[in-house]
Amino acid sequence: HVQLVESGGGSVEPGGSLRLSCAASGAALSVTCMGWFRQAPGKEREGVAAIDRAGNPTYTYSVKDRFTISKDNDKNTLYLQMNSLEPEDTAMYYCAAVPLPIPVGLAFDENEYNYWGQGTQVTVS
Repeated sequence: HVQLVESGGGSVEPGGSLRLSCAASGAALSVTCMGWFRQAPGKEREGVAAIDRAGNPTYTYSVKDRFTISKDNDKNTLYLQMNSLEPEDTAMYYCAAVPLPIPVGLAFDENEYNYWGQGTQVTVS
């Protein structure tokens, strides 16, 4: 059974930075595709960044060049470094995982992921 626990959220001013972490247990990140999603109040959950088993990242356009996704296979932890934060980045952030390859173009399809964390709140104001 895979468990994901996010941490690192908080409140920052515009232009600030945060680093989110997602500690995984029950699955080795070296064979797991992982992603960060977010959901703002009144909006649908959207994919933000994803990383495949080889460590190749994918970003949604709005965060490209500001956010960096990475993983430490030894620590079994996924990270999301968020710089130049904007009020529009305010949301609950979730990490997700699936121990299978994800087809090209579906990295931000929620249905591709089996496991989800409880989320960590990020507020930019």
